Amino acid sequence: MATTSYVIALGSNRWSRFGSPARTIRAALDRIGGVAAVAPVIASAPVGPSRRRFANTAAIIATAETPPELLARLKAIERDFGRRRGRRWAARSIDLDIILWSGGCWADSGLIVPHRDFRARAFVLAPLSRIAANWRDPVSGRTIRQLTARRARARKVDPAPRGH
Repeated sequence: MATTSYVIALGSNRWSRFGSPARTIRAALDRIGGVAAVAPVIASAPVGPSRRRFANTAAIIATAETPPELLARLKAIERDFGRRRGRRWAARSIDLDIILWSGGCWADSGLIVPHRDFRARAFVLAPLSRIAANWRDPVSGRTIRQLTARRARARKVDPAPRGH
C-alpha cells in the first residue's frame, strides 16, 4: 500500500497525564507515528474564551491511511489524551488537525483538506514554514513561505486577532 504525506497541526494549552502542553504534544507525536519532520514548539496567545497560552507545532507524517481514516485515528488519540468536545476555543489537552495532504484536496461531510482556516493562522503557518516552506497549497497554488509572508503583511495592516 502506498504512503502519502500529511501536515498535522498540534496544539495544547492544558496539562494532561503526559505533563505540560509541550510534553503532551511530544506524546501525541509518538502516538501518531510516521513522523518525517516536526517543527519546534512555539507559544501562541489564546483566541476566544480560553486564557491559557497554547503550545503549537506542525509535523509532516507518512501513512497509508486515507484522509478519513487518519482523521478517525487522530480523533481517537484526542479522546485518549483527555480531549472533550464542547465549547469552541476552550482549553484542551490536545488538538490535532489535518492541514494538508500530498494527495491535494479532499472533501466529504466530515473533513475538508486543506484545512479551511490554516492560511490565516500564524500559529499554524509559523511552525509549518520551518519544515515545509515549499509545500504548495493546492487551492491557492502558493507555497507555505508565500502564505506566511502574506499573513505577516496583512497582520501589519490589520492587527485584529484571528480565530484559533
